[in-house]
Amino acid sequence: MEDLKLGVVEERFAELIWQNEPLSSRELAGICERELGWKRPTTYNVLRKLCEKGIFQNADGVVSSVIAREDFYAMRGERFVAETYGGSLPAFVAAFTARNKLTGEEADAIQRLIDAARKEG
Repeated sequence: MEDLKLGVVEERFAELIWQNEPLSSRELAGICERELGWKRPTTYNVLRKLCEKGIFQNADGVVSSVIAREDFYAMRGERFVAETYGGSLPAFVAAFTARNKLTGEEADAIQRLIDAARKEG
């Protein structure tokens, strides 16, 4: 999947699908009318664009994800680190922690991730 970039409105739309899937395209249009103030054609146009990006599918009027929410954000994060920090996770963490202090709980959680990765590797 090449295009992981979503605008703010597209991301909100995607969240509505992930929260309610699987759902009919008609149900999605109703949710978008209530939540976003969209008319049905707007919903269908944005859905078509996100289906073309390979994030969702609309099979026989049933909308569901091709890529789970967690996987989408993981892939987007991986791409960000690759493009911005040359794929170096330590460089990303160093840049992040230079401006943001970690709490003890956050540091412990990161250490658990590192320990689990060492066991798997």
